[in-house]
Amino acid sequence: MLAQPPLSLYIHIPWCVKKCPYCDFNSHEFGAHASLPEDAYIAALTDDFDADYALACGGDAVENPRPIQSIFIGGGTPSLFSARAFDSLLQHIARSQSSDWLESTHLEITLEANPGTLEAGRFAEFRAAGINRLSIGVQSFADAQLSKLGRIHDSAQARRAIDSARTAGFDNFNLDIMHGLPDQSLKAALSDLEAALSFEPPHLSWYQLTIEPNTQFYRQKPSLPEDDALADLYEQGRQYLQTHQFNQYEVSAYTKTTPCRHNMNYWQFGDYIGIGAGAHGKITQTGPLFNIQRTQKTRAPKDYLNAFNNKDDSRADKNKLIVHQLSDYTQRQGKKTTLIPPEDYLIEFLLNALRLRDGFHLTLAQQRTALSSEKFINALHKAFDLSVLKQTQNRIVPTPTGWNHINSILEMVL
Repeated sequence: MLAQPPLSLYIHIPWCVKKCPYCDFNSHEFGAHASLPEDAYIAALTDDFDADYALACGGDAVENPRPIQSIFIGGGTPSLFSARAFDSLLQHIARSQSSDWLESTHLEITLEANPGTLEAGRFAEFRAAGINRLSIGVQSFADAQLSKLGRIHDSAQARRAIDSARTAGFDNFNLDIMHGLPDQSLKAALSDLEAALSFEPPHLSWYQLTIEPNTQFYRQKPSLPEDDALADLYEQGRQYLQTHQFNQYEVSAYTKTTPCRHNMNYWQFGDYIGIGAGAHGKITQTGPLFNIQRTQKTRAPKDYLNAFNNKDDSRADKNKLIVHQLSDYTQRQGKKTTLIPPEDYLIEFLLNALRLRDGFHLTLAQQRTALSSEKFINALHKAFDLSVLKQTQNRIVPTPTGWNHINSILEMVL
């Protein structure tokens, strides 16, 4: 029997003060004078977690518990919630884990934070609740760019938020910086990187603005830099970060210390529970019948609350859930569960693992998919012939040329 993959947890908080024109995430504006249903939503999250954690444990979370190695709280703007709310949720989750789980130095708990809201003053409370990593959505240090992006913060607020995070004891944090912004020059984009690095962040997410369907920018496209200018910017930005000892370990992720543990689990095709409105999850069953399941929660916050904050739940024991063999599809109120077809395992793995600069080990591919190494080698033969991928012993790694055209590699095996 194959070993189960590492398990992570994603928690989605779907509300924000204002929807950004480029955002295609499941986020919902709430009125300036409205109050968030914080207590009801935390109660729904606990119910949601209990059900999916039992599923991840093969039906019995008491007899077969699985350690959760990382948590990522995203949104929306999750830092709009109080530290008290997250403390309550984390304490509930902790009861499914070992007694010293929250104190473990190996546990990574990340909270996304928006500099434009008042939560920066609560960073110390978040840290006391057990959150040990922040991802601060700066996007740019230029006020004109922030305005074009529809952000509600300015550069001064971003700088104060970073300083507040350090003061609160967060020595592990990420800064989100975007490039290829409306009418952005090469000089302005590199200036954003220079400003970000002045705070000595351990981790940086530096990625290009893309126009996604169902966004305001898709309906009213802004003036963006030409493709040649974007290519020059990307190359010069990577060189600048490399000069300052930042290692690019994933397409848009750079670090001077260690990679984000939670995101690495995604890229290495690990398992993750997804709770909250619109959250997705992936659970591998490694028993006699190997399968990989996807879960998806209902997107609308009101529907999610109705489905998961149900005090009349008929389950006698939330820590035990009888998991029946799935056919192609199962569904319960607020949640959809599907089986990934076995013929899609290979491409699903590659879509994630080939985003990593160091590629992947064939043994890992076999463990995550129950497919032979030969299937991966055969599927990638064209990429080997074109010298965009290479095999070094049992590791598949992008060549320098391949790394610059990673999407082309994926198209070869689609």
